[in-house]
Amino acid sequence: MGPRARPALFFLILLRTVAAQGRPPRSHSLRYLFMGASERDHGLPLFEALGYVDDELFVAYNHESRRAESRAQWVLGEAHSQLWLQLTQSLKGWDHMFIVDFWTIMDNHNHSKESHTLQVILGCEVQEDNSTRGFWKYGYDGQDHLEFCPETLDWRAAESRALTTKLEWEVNKIRAKQNRAYLERDCPEQLQWLLELGRGVLDQQVPPLVKVTHHVASAVTTLRCQALNFYPQNITMRWLKDRKPVDVKDAESKDVLPSGDGTYQSWEALAVPPGEEQRYTCQVEHPGLDQPLTATWEPSLSNTLVTGVISGIAVCVIIFFIGILFRILRKRQASSE
Repeated sequence: MGPRARPALFFLILLRTVAAQGRPPRSHSLRYLFMGASERDHGLPLFEALGYVDDELFVAYNHESRRAESRAQWVLGEAHSQLWLQLTQSLKGWDHMFIVDFWTIMDNHNHSKESHTLQVILGCEVQEDNSTRGFWKYGYDGQDHLEFCPETLDWRAAESRALTTKLEWEVNKIRAKQNRAYLERDCPEQLQWLLELGRGVLDQQVPPLVKVTHHVASAVTTLRCQALNFYPQNITMRWLKDRKPVDVKDAESKDVLPSGDGTYQSWEALAVPPGEEQRYTCQVEHPGLDQPLTATWEPSLSNTLVTGVISGIAVCVIIFFIGILFRILRKRQASSE
């Protein structure tokens, strides 16, 4: 895996995380993504970190430079020098912890010579009612590995290979309490600080443009609800039938993806019985909307006109052939007489 694969790996981790967390509208989050490789042939340093407030990348750090670097205009300036000093010290601590954890996991797998990767995501969310939720997950070689549970101060193993590390880390009760303190106290405080710093930028809200399209393929009728050009990224989309929610398993949803201009897009599709399209409504919730937005499929005038023209031509053709058949029968009757 070469250097070109690095941005793609981080991007996939971010998308996977956003989809898994399902951040609801009118909430804020602080996320740190850590990644490293034991060998250089993966195109990664031993440790690299990216920090996000909501959907905005604001800081980057790697093991070689050992300093925090700005990735957003709203955190620049001499007035924020204290912030960067604190971030650098904090990320240096994460750097050391990451490497120690990396070697621990490799030793517990008896991996000493092969090249491996470790991925970590940690952070917190603050809801509109000021309630908080923390998350701390490890991935090893691209697979879910361990997840910290702050309520019980233990680790949840995502695979059997992680059990040895789980038991080893759970012996250290001091570390578990420090982890919980970070998720429940330090992280929300830092998030509020960053939100104040980015006021006017991070709190901008662009409501989505919503439309419903109609598709027919292989005798299957599908309605697709598209939400375009919205910011921030957190959005909720659902289908209603006769104003009642449709079972989620019947709908096909797409991850929220960047549009390329700083906004985002997403869609949700639903297979419906032909002729019942008007019974279905797409409902969208987003921080930029004062109330949920609904949209239905409206047959276009051109489609109606084309259908009418085709029907008219079909009727004319039928009448024409009936006339010919009638004339043939009259001629045969006349000749027989």
